Amino acid sequence: MKIKGRNMNTSIVQTMINSIDKPAIFIDTQYTILAVNEAYKNTYENEVIIGNSHCFEISHGHTSPCDKHGEECPIQACIKTERASSVVHIHNTSQGKTYCDILMKPIKDADGITTGFLEILDRIDFAAADSQADKMIGSCDPFKNMLTKINRAAKSEIAVLLHGETGTGKELVAKALHQSSRRAEKPFVVIECTGLNENLFESELFGHEKGAFTGATHAKSGLIEVANGGTVFFDEIADVPLSMQVKLLRLLETQCYRTVGGLKQRKADFRLICASHQNLLDLVESGQFRKDLYYRIAGFPISLPSLAQRQDDIEALVLHFLNHTELRHKRFSDAALKRLSQYDFPGNIRQLKNIVEQATLLADEDIIEIQDLPEQIFVKSAKPQTLSDEIVSLDVAEERYLRQVCESQKISIDELADKLDVSTRTLYRKLQKFGLKYE
Repeated sequence: MKIKGRNMNTSIVQTMINSIDKPAIFIDTQYTILAVNEAYKNTYENEVIIGNSHCFEISHGHTSPCDKHGEECPIQACIKTERASSVVHIHNTSQGKTYCDILMKPIKDADGITTGFLEILDRIDFAAADSQADKMIGSCDPFKNMLTKINRAAKSEIAVLLHGETGTGKELVAKALHQSSRRAEKPFVVIECTGLNENLFESELFGHEKGAFTGATHAKSGLIEVANGGTVFFDEIADVPLSMQVKLLRLLETQCYRTVGGLKQRKADFRLICASHQNLLDLVESGQFRKDLYYRIAGFPISLPSLAQRQDDIEALVLHFLNHTELRHKRFSDAALKRLSQYDFPGNIRQLKNIVEQATLLADEDIIEIQDLPEQIFVKSAKPQTLSDEIVSLDVAEERYLRQVCESQKISIDELADKLDVSTRTLYRKLQKFGLKYE
């Protein structure tokens, strides 16, 4: 990419910036802000001085660019690819640490030489890096990648398919998509597909007329009608009976339906979001899910990372859940937090929340120690117990070996200490250090 210093007509640039309704700035090749709109000024507490302030000073409070502080710099990506670049960053705004979806575009002159970069910010209000009510919490890369997809999909009417293990927060993501869309003021309706037989599913979805079946003593509106103008979230869509999938497909294709026992065709108006913990393509392959329905609902697939993929977020999530317990004055010790970060959490975020609540009740002191954690933490480890090419610290290697020993040996603690060539007291100390129990 050919780059040259500032020589662009700043009045033209300022006019361009002012026409953008989102926070925006124009930056030269040295990160200096040459133009800024009011939306950008109102976003940050730090004053922007044209021709003097640098973007990283205003957004992060740094004295050097983002890539010097472990974050991806969108300007560097633009220079490398000669194309627009986007990235999710945490900015220090007037409302605290806020997620922003940043779009950076290189601006070229008539000779094709880059003279600067246009930065446009899109605030992400449904997530936070630290504990905030009714928001998704995290800061690891898999979490940020998910935020980017949610933010982009929310602005569209495209059908979204969420896939993730049980407990990863699929309904929370669905709510974020709804609340960030143009339908935010309309209803958000959840349809639990699990456990609904064909007759019940059709009645719940489309409603029924009086006398449509035995027990239908009065007419009832269906959830599609209730959600008019809003968003419908089909949770565990894989559990929709095959016989009902064709009717659901017809609804999505025609946006029309009839109530059970009704003759009049009604018009539906809703945004579609579906979720499943199962691999729907595998179900399509085995004939358990219609291929045409799959491609109708999977317009924009979003994978939710498991908690095992978000180990760097565990401490922030623990603090978040702790702040929402009755015993919020308690705190986890460093050793307890370390032990939690080494657990694989098969139940994901939902299980972590339960564990935090249990530990606060089990702990007799204000500091929650390893021994206060629920027993399930000591049953299964996130780390595989077999040798691999992975190089780990001696502390981690020792813990893994002791865990194997504790799970496989049935001899007395004294015999075990003797075989390990340490005193019983030393063995007890090491077991306590790693949060292990030998019974």
